Amino acid sequence: MPASVNRRTVDLSQFPDLVVVYLGMRVNRVTGLKTLIGFGPRIAKSVADQPDGLLRHENFILSLFPMHAGMRQYWPDMDSLLKWTRSDPHRQWWKNFLRNSGGTGFWHETYTMRGGMEAIYDDIAPKIGFMSFAPIVPARGSMFTAAHRSSRSENLEPVVSEQDLYGK
Repeated sequence: MPASVNRRTVDLSQFPDLVVVYLGMRVNRVTGLKTLIGFGPRIAKSVADQPDGLLRHENFILSLFPMHAGMRQYWPDMDSLLKWTRSDPHRQWWKNFLRNSGGTGFWHETYTMRGGMEAIYDDIAPKIGFMSFAPIVPARGSMFTAAHRSSRSENLEPVVSEQDLYGK
């Protein structure tokens, strides 16, 4: 009896440095609804502007209560992703969020074709993702930036420096 399921896969050999990043924003307080809803149009515009290197962007809902929205992005390499994070509008969003989370929590998890992984969880109270099984440590020093957490050798300037954020 032949299979009735149309099974397909993809050949990723043309993307040896592929990076997949999952991002999420969770409403922690009622005021966070306004923050989350306000980000929707801005993110849609940044995707429509086709940032250099962005291969694909997809939105999804993780939960309705509390509201927890997410997105998945595919980048050809970590350099493209890091370059975008250090440019506007992302740079400004990140600076503003780190000053005031607006009643939300934000997280991302990054996975690379070459086997690297890294994550950040800002104002995320329930243990999700890697937090649910790996030791949780402060995002300070060598754990402060995604570039360092993913073991990048070059010394990229962070969007917001540790000194600017913590005053030390």
